[in-house]
Amino acid sequence: MTTIEDANYALSKILDAGSKKNVIELAWIRNVRVMIPRVIVTLALPSFANSQRERIVQEVRKTLLNFEDINDVQIELDNNLSQSESKSEQNVPDLQNVDGIKHIIAVSSGKGGVGKSTIAVNIACSLAKLGFKTGLLDADIYGPNTPSMLGVSEENPKVTEASGNNQRLIPIKKYGISLVSMGFLIEEGQPVIWRGPMLNSIIRQFLYQVEWNNLDFLVIDLPPGTGDAQISLAQSVPISGAIVVTTPQQVSLQDARRGLAMFKQLGVPLLGIVENMSVFIPPDMPNKKYEIFGKGGGKILAEENNLQLLAQIPIEIPLVDESNKGIPISISQPKKESSIKFEKLAQFIKNKFDN
Repeated sequence: MTTIEDANYALSKILDAGSKKNVIELAWIRNVRVMIPRVIVTLALPSFANSQRERIVQEVRKTLLNFEDINDVQIELDNNLSQSESKSEQNVPDLQNVDGIKHIIAVSSGKGGVGKSTIAVNIACSLAKLGFKTGLLDADIYGPNTPSMLGVSEENPKVTEASGNNQRLIPIKKYGISLVSMGFLIEEGQPVIWRGPMLNSIIRQFLYQVEWNNLDFLVIDLPPGTGDAQISLAQSVPISGAIVVTTPQQVSLQDARRGLAMFKQLGVPLLGIVENMSVFIPPDMPNKKYEIFGKGGGKILAEENNLQLLAQIPIEIPLVDESNKGIPISISQPKKESSIKFEKLAQFIKNKFDN
């Protein structure tokens, strides 16, 4: 006859996709009750593991039904955990400092495809090269690309030795920065279909349930647009400054204006504008520059909003090639024009906040 010990041993083969620890060790499975031919299991997932819920439920059911004397598996969800998280969120002040983080820099764009994540990654790497303890939070929940850009998409973040809300994600370290991304917690190609409340919850988890360990700067790569993620973040933590990324194209400017208006409405300080893809520099003719997406868009946007045009980042073949290899150009080729621009941008941030 199947015992509780048998059931727990079988369930210990089910692993967290991130840390590769099993669900028994993590205390995500609680209160296993065996009443042949039925087994009742309580599932208690922290919010950062909600994306795995469906998979874990299916694996628990399949595992237990493999026992010959079990034909009914009931899985209960521990609502006390989610309720305590919701209560905690409701009682938290609108702006709550993240312990151990001095400055938070948000990198945003009004639309996708303007190279926002590339800018965020290289800003983080450039700050680390200046000697600052730097973290990168990939809050682009629907399109988490930073693990690939840093060559760590195959890595699995671990969690601290604790249970429930006391567990903390341990960031992946690369090129001197600490990275947390939704890309580590979902299967490759798996869509993230979340609405506002769950999206807000995972962003808060990434802020407050991660072992950031005393950072000078946390760079946050926001999703494009003006949706729940941006609003949730701006209402959760004191952002030291936001950088808005655009291209010279008029359609990009239109979307960027909406992003700027959102930050102003939310009271987030704006550091300035970064114009990406400003010119194309051919590898065989480094003295030539082609304005393939038009010109002057970033300058127009900055002047309209009385902001500084912080940088105009060119398109260089190594910028694309090295990123595809998981090596930011600011690391691999520091003498390229784009790398020099990123270094100056990091220096601007240093001068702004490192008093």
